Amino acid sequence: MLAVHLENGEVSVRRVARPRRKPGFSLVRLLAAGICNTDLELQRGYYGFRGRPGHEFAGEVVESDTQELVGKRVVGEINLACRQCDWCARGLERHCPHRTVLGIVRHPGAFAEFLTLPDANLHVVPAAVSNEQAVFVEPVAAACEILDQVKIPRGAEVAVLGDGKLGLLIGQVLVAHGARVRQFGRHREKLSIVERAGASVEVATAKLPVAEFNFVVEATGSAQGLQAAVQMTRPRGTVVMKSTVHGTTPLDAAPVIVNEITLVGSRCGRFAPALRLLAQRKIAVGDMISATRPLGQAREAFDLASTPGTLKVLLTP
Repeated sequence: MLAVHLENGEVSVRRVARPRRKPGFSLVRLLAAGICNTDLELQRGYYGFRGRPGHEFAGEVVESDTQELVGKRVVGEINLACRQCDWCARGLERHCPHRTVLGIVRHPGAFAEFLTLPDANLHVVPAAVSNEQAVFVEPVAAACEILDQVKIPRGAEVAVLGDGKLGLLIGQVLVAHGARVRQFGRHREKLSIVERAGASVEVATAKLPVAEFNFVVEATGSAQGLQAAVQMTRPRGTVVMKSTVHGTTPLDAAPVIVNEITLVGSRCGRFAPALRLLAQRKIAVGDMISATRPLGQAREAFDLASTPGTLKVLLTP
C-alpha cells in the first residue's frame, strides 16, 4: 500500500506492507484525510517526529472483531489508551500516561491506504455527513472541548484569536453554542467563513483590544499569540490555549498573576458533539477545503498546506 513518511522535515511516499490488526482493532481503508497544523509542526520538528503522520480521517472498516462495524464509514479518536491505569479508570483516557497517539506518538498515522485503530476508538459516520465533512470531526471535537472545560454562558462575548483552520471551527462551534463571538485574524477572506456563521470579525492590526473580554480563545498557531490573548483578557478572565507550536512560547507571567487570569490548556475532545453539529449542518466546512490531492502527491500537498492563506488540504487514496 502507499503510505506517507515524514523524517527530518522531508515528506516522501513509500510502498509498505498493509498493517496487521491486533485483536480488538479494526482495519480501516482510507477514504479521505486532512493535513492539519499539527502535521505541519511535526514536519518542522515538533516531538522529534519520524514516521507516518495523519490523524484527521474518514475511512471504511474492512476487518474487525466487531462485525457491526464492517462496511461502515468511521472516524477515529486519536488517543489509544491502555484502559487499565488510574487515569483511564477515571474516564481520562485522553491523558493516559501509557497512551499512543495516531500519527503523532508511536502509532502509524492515517496518511496511508490502510490504518488500524481499536474498535473502541471508532465512531460511525451518519449518512448526512460526507467523507470530506467527516475529516473535520477530530478538529471540530477539539473545538467542542472548550465547552466541556470552561462554562461559557449563552450570550457571553468570546474573543477568538486566529483565522486558521482550527480557529474558524472554534468560532463556528461557539456561535452554535449561543456565544457572541468576535473573531480576530489577518485574512478577510478566511474570516468571512465564520462571519457567515454569525460571528463579528475584525482584521487584526498591531493594536488589539486590551482587557476587554472575560473569555479569549488563542488559536493563532504562533508563539506570540498567547501574549496577545493575555493582553485582551479582563482580570479573573480565562484564556483557552489551543496552539501547538514547535519551540518555546514566550509569556510575561506578571499580567497573568497580577490580573489572576486562568490559563486553560485545551486539546482533543469528544467526537459525539462534533458529529452531531456536522450532521445538523451547524458547522460549514465546505468553504474550508482549499485543495484535494492523492496520497502519491503528499509532498506537494504538504507544501500547499504550509502556504499562507491555505486552509484544509485533503489527501485521498
